[in-house]
Amino acid sequence: MSRDFNFKQELTACFGQPVSENPTQVMIEAAYKYHRLEWRYLTIEVAPDRLAEAVSGARAMGFAGFNCTIPHKVAVIAHLDGLGESAAIMGAVNCVVRRGNELIGENTDGKGFLKSIREVADPMGKRVVVFGAGGAARAITVELALAGAQHFDLVNRSVSRGLELAELLKRKLGVSVEFAPLTGGYKLPENCDVVINATSVGLYPNGDARVGFDHSSLRPSMVVADVIPNPPDTQLVRDARKIGCRVIDGLGMLVNQGVIGIKYWTGLDPDSGVMRRALEAIFAE
Repeated sequence: MSRDFNFKQELTACFGQPVSENPTQVMIEAAYKYHRLEWRYLTIEVAPDRLAEAVSGARAMGFAGFNCTIPHKVAVIAHLDGLGESAAIMGAVNCVVRRGNELIGENTDGKGFLKSIREVADPMGKRVVVFGAGGAARAITVELALAGAQHFDLVNRSVSRGLELAELLKRKLGVSVEFAPLTGGYKLPENCDVVINATSVGLYPNGDARVGFDHSSLRPSMVVADVIPNPPDTQLVRDARKIGCRVIDGLGMLVNQGVIGIKYWTGLDPDSGVMRRALEAIFAE
């Protein structure tokens, strides 16, 4: 008796530079395998000046979608056919979804972070300090503002990018925002509730690097979050744990945004526990 075979695998990917330290493939393919999907997730190094070609290649090869990471979350918008609602507000895309013949940009970073922080604290009415003003910072601040965060202190090395994000939050969401340039002497406000590193500081192989502020200004009452997934135990995470802060590592946000991305691409609600355990296993080695 003959069998029907299908050797065609549906393709998804991550585009970024650098990407060799990005562990997203581990959790996504663990979910595909667990749910018996003939899908693959490729980790692809794409230089900024080749991004347009990479997106065209994804179109030509029929990719179901792809993630964008540093430095493509804003630049990719020019190469897409449209944006989802939250991505349009943020001006940043981390998840591209094929819908018919169109590639639509979505943003799952902020939603993934929001789910993580709600496991330890309600952002309603909170004062939030955010380091960074790139795609991750945009996504996180927009979702926190929509969830009722009261005030943002944005701290960034580039003054122009920091002021641009501050203006976006004020104009589109009507929240209170202050900006300060990132210097090694920056001290956290004493009434700060949440501290978020949304920069690449601490990313492998520089896991011991410190975000450029006075870490002695951390207080046990603060919630401290780091978006870096590799290593999840960054210097900021270690410093915050040492003094008793409630801590959110980068794995929580990564898993939660991955769950949303898989749902966009496949229509399936994946098992987040399978994804988290796959990541924990590689970092335990």
